[in-house]
Amino acid sequence: MMSPRKDKKEKVKLSKESFQYAKQIFRYIRPYRGIFLIGWIFLILSSFSGLLFPLLMGQLLGSGTESDSSMQGIMNKLSVDDINSFALALFALFALQALFSFFRVVIFTNVTENTLRDVRKDAFERLIYMPMDFFNRNKVGELTSRVASDILQIQETIRTTIAEFFRQLVIVIGGIAFLFYLSWKLALIMLATVPVMAIVAVVFGRFIRKLSKTAQDEAANSNVIIEESLMGITNVKAFTNEKFLIGKYEKAVQYIRDLNIKSGLWRGVFVSFIIFCLFGAIVFIVWQGVLMTQGENPELSTRDFFSFIMYTIMMGASFGSIPDLYASLQKAVGATENLMRIIAEKHERELHAGTLKPVINGEIEFDHVSFTYPQRPDVVVLKDITFKAAQNQKIALVGSSGAGKSTIASLLMDFYAVSDGSIMIDGVSIKDIDLEHLREHLSIVPQEVILFAGTIRENIAFGKLNATEEEIIEAAEKANAWSYISAFPEGLDTQVGDRGIQLSGGQKQRIAIARAILNDPKILILDEATSALDSESEKLVQEALDKLMENRTSVVIAHRLSTIKKADQIIVLENGTISERGTHEELSALNGSYTRFLQLQEL
Repeated sequence: MMSPRKDKKEKVKLSKESFQYAKQIFRYIRPYRGIFLIGWIFLILSSFSGLLFPLLMGQLLGSGTESDSSMQGIMNKLSVDDINSFALALFALFALQALFSFFRVVIFTNVTENTLRDVRKDAFERLIYMPMDFFNRNKVGELTSRVASDILQIQETIRTTIAEFFRQLVIVIGGIAFLFYLSWKLALIMLATVPVMAIVAVVFGRFIRKLSKTAQDEAANSNVIIEESLMGITNVKAFTNEKFLIGKYEKAVQYIRDLNIKSGLWRGVFVSFIIFCLFGAIVFIVWQGVLMTQGENPELSTRDFFSFIMYTIMMGASFGSIPDLYASLQKAVGATENLMRIIAEKHERELHAGTLKPVINGEIEFDHVSFTYPQRPDVVVLKDITFKAAQNQKIALVGSSGAGKSTIASLLMDFYAVSDGSIMIDGVSIKDIDLEHLREHLSIVPQEVILFAGTIRENIAFGKLNATEEEIIEAAEKANAWSYISAFPEGLDTQVGDRGIQLSGGQKQRIAIARAILNDPKILILDEATSALDSESEKLVQEALDKLMENRTSVVIAHRLSTIKKADQIIVLENGTISERGTHEELSALNGSYTRFLQLQEL
């Protein structure tokens, strides 16, 4: 039987390089190493005091049976020679453990939260300054996951898992030492049986959990068949494919049934193993221990035997938890590696060496510029592009999709470095200009405006964070946006929703224009700013754009040729090269590429 397709995630294998990256988390802990060390002292005290519990409990359980004990000397020194003394000693031990654990938890939490605050801040700062090429190589969802879920994994590890892993190791190692001290013979018998059975039980349990997880995944896949079938029920009925989908679903549920039966079979074997082998091993240890307490000269006192049993139970629990704790540590190493790789990447400020802050008036020059995207070095996007725009000129870029128009805008914003040639602003290469200084004098109004969740005021003020109320309103008026903003009950304090979902396309576009007006750039880039709007919205937006383009150099990218007729220079791009250039009248007379665009637009 063919099984339904399964999406299998490969296990991440931790290499030496993974640990090298993960170790970098310690530089974030370093500022808090003093308090962290105190936390470790409390952890050690708590862990070692915990080792006294089985000893004292065993002596308490065995009190009143006989006084002969290998631990009698120590007990006498502690003045715990009767039942009441043992009980009081246990309560004192619990009080100490509670105190040590309290300070350990508080200190570890404090160090963890301070550390992760610094990691979050550093990771976001690196992300926000990453070059555009970085976001082409990485999915936003994955990056968000790294900053969110990976940090949660690290948080749990630093705060709890490391401490718990250490505590369990101390219990196992210390427990073995006490077992040998109490009875080396019984300790060897125990180590030859119980740990082996515990390891088999852990491996067995993981195998069964994996089968159950596979069955759950397949059940989810079968639900997808139902969902898609019902959502596309029109197509199902139109093509009479009901029987096909019934057969497909039948195969899926049969596969789930087979997996669950297999899982049930192995669960039965596992339960039988636990009952007979693991419990049998414990009974065998108890049997051998009881035999050692018999006779005129017993090898083991009853008190020590009870202590031995308590240590064995505690060690068994600790031993069983270590594999899961170790797996959590491995996940934390992987999560830390992911974050540290982000933090280790060079951001724009490190890649861009320019430091000059010249006066920018708006003169643009592309000098034999060629460009290929780093991910597609074999595809030349721009080839030998040369043009010049004087201060306050309007340059229009025309061409079909993929001709390179938006790429020119991206290069002008210095989102990418040119492959060949140079871009000059007022005679200075943008490579030599300070990146922040350069972009402070440029603004872009994109085709698809993405607003930030918040108020209209906050979104307009994004163009100038210290803008006054009057400046924001004036910018909104110039953008033809104030009429609808003032009509809202909350005015500028109206919430726009996630990505501006509560506003129409035209309203969002005018907020983007108001933002650009507030920024008052020397160079303005309009990237298909009206292509997605209806006629009424386009008219309002175009009026706002005309006001915005006054007294500044403008680079206009548009499919709608009606928006660029008044440009001082029109550049026609085809396959990454300039095929024509001139004014609207000059290009119309050529009967070339521009004329064909005019005809397609029916102008």
